[in-house]
Order: sequence, then C-alpha cells, then structure tokens
Amino acid sequence: MEFLSVIAATVAAFAAGAAYYGVLSEPWMAASGVPRDENGKPTGGQRPAIFALGFLCQLLVAGMMRHVFSLSGIDSLAMGLMGGVGIGLFFITPWIALNNLYGMRPRTLTVIDGGYATLACTIMGLVLVLF
Repeated sequence: MEFLSVIAATVAAFAAGAAYYGVLSEPWMAASGVPRDENGKPTGGQRPAIFALGFLCQLLVAGMMRHVFSLSGIDSLAMGLMGGVGIGLFFITPWIALNNLYGMRPRTLTVIDGGYATLACTIMGLVLVLF
C-alpha cells in the first residue's frame, strides 16, 4: 500500500506542477532565461524525456517523504500538511535559493520554483497520509 501512496502522491504533485507552471510559464521562462523560438516556445521543444525525468525526481521525493513520515509517525491530515509544508518550505526551497544565489539567477525564479516545491510537497504530504 505504501508504494501506491507514493505513486498517487507523485501523480498529484506532477499534475499540480502542470497547472502551476502553466499559469506561471511566462514569468518563469523570463526569470530562468530559457531560450525561445519565434513563437515564444522553448528552443528545442520539450521532449518527453524531460517530463519522465521530472516525474522520476518527484517519485524519489515522495518515496523519501513516505519513509520520513513513517519513521516520524506522521499519519493524520494535519501532520501530513505540516510535514509537506515544512519539507517544501524549509528543505527544498532554501536549496533552490542557494543554487540560484550562486548561479546569480533572479530572485523571481527562486520565488516561483520554491513556491512550487512547497505546493508539491504539501500535496504529497496530504496524499501520503490518506493511504
């Protein structure tokens, strides 16, 4: 059952990412400096491998969150919510900020990506405790 909860949490967070970045695609592309073609689309297109690797990365996060939740006794919606927010806001977002700081990337990029990390981990935390 734990494996199914990890898959469900990954799918939910991945779907939220599609919506989140769908809404914030313009400011994200501007902040990240993604080169675009004459139609405003990313140069080289978005190959399926990018999405497959993105899903795999989120699967790893969800799997580790499941492990940490299990060891910590996180088993209620409130605890899943707080655990997810905490991991996204206080583990992943600072790491994104660190990478962007040293890469001299715009603060907007950190806000957008950190916001998604927090949202995705929150969703994962809620889904993980539902199983």
